[in-house]
Amino acid sequence: MILTVTMNPSVDISYKLDKFSLDTVNRVNDVSKTAGGKGLNVTRVLHQLEEEVAATGFLGGNLGDFIRNEISMLGIQDFFVGVTGDTRNCIAVIHEGNQTEILEGGPEIKNEEATSFLESFTSYVQQVEIITISGSLPIGLPNDFYDDLLKIAGANSTLVLLDTKGELLENALNSKNKPFLIKPNQEELADLLGGKFENEDQIIEALKSPMFEGVPWIVVTLGVDGAMIKSNANVYRVQIPKVKAVNPVGSGDSVIAGFAAGLSRKLKGEDLIKFGLAMGVLNALEENTGHINPENINWCIEQIHVEEILLY
Repeated sequence: MILTVTMNPSVDISYKLDKFSLDTVNRVNDVSKTAGGKGLNVTRVLHQLEEEVAATGFLGGNLGDFIRNEISMLGIQDFFVGVTGDTRNCIAVIHEGNQTEILEGGPEIKNEEATSFLESFTSYVQQVEIITISGSLPIGLPNDFYDDLLKIAGANSTLVLLDTKGELLENALNSKNKPFLIKPNQEELADLLGGKFENEDQIIEALKSPMFEGVPWIVVTLGVDGAMIKSNANVYRVQIPKVKAVNPVGSGDSVIAGFAAGLSRKLKGEDLIKFGLAMGVLNALEENTGHINPENINWCIEQIHVEEILLY
């Protein structure tokens, strides 16, 4: 089984308007509400791939109940931990080719709630083979909280795929217990190393950084340009098919789901790379975030080109 971690989930509300006007009333009929957060996008794709999956994190209030109901209806196992605060809303107003977002901060986690989660997580880890950790932390948790999760997973020799950025990622890379895979995009990688990448050679040079020692897989996503991937001592240039994207939001989360599912299926090397990147492409072809059409998997994998290049 695969466990997905979304520490600060949300109810994602989408308002689609022909025109958005400031300082007046805007009426909307095209509204969608879904269980949101990067980790829950991963969860949905894994479910569509027919992987056995459970989801955890913090949930509270009526919005937390909404998310529990959503994942329950999909048949996803609910490992979430309850808190006294209210789960957040994240609102997207889509208008005239633009997207304006209003993102709530979410509940403030109390010390006893954090302790309760770590105790539950210790139990959950013993039931799963792979863990994905995605996104930011809610208010109240220290920036090294993911280190605690990595330590618990490491004690059980459980693979962790980590998709976060900034100080959270840097702390995890400095931890004694390394993630098995990280997935920064080009900008996040540059921010992590304090530089700016203008060409492929600079990305390859960045992958040599001592910061990444002990991390078997580094997947640097490049949007429509595919990815640069380091697997142990091997580096790969990955080209993806050119498609007309309907909704690219969540494609990075879908890549994490693809690698998690691929590892669950014992895929290795180029087969694992193609499967992982294919999920990102397939997500971009769907209107709903964190969705793929499994019927198109084989076609997409055939369109992905993987080239091994020299690191040194």
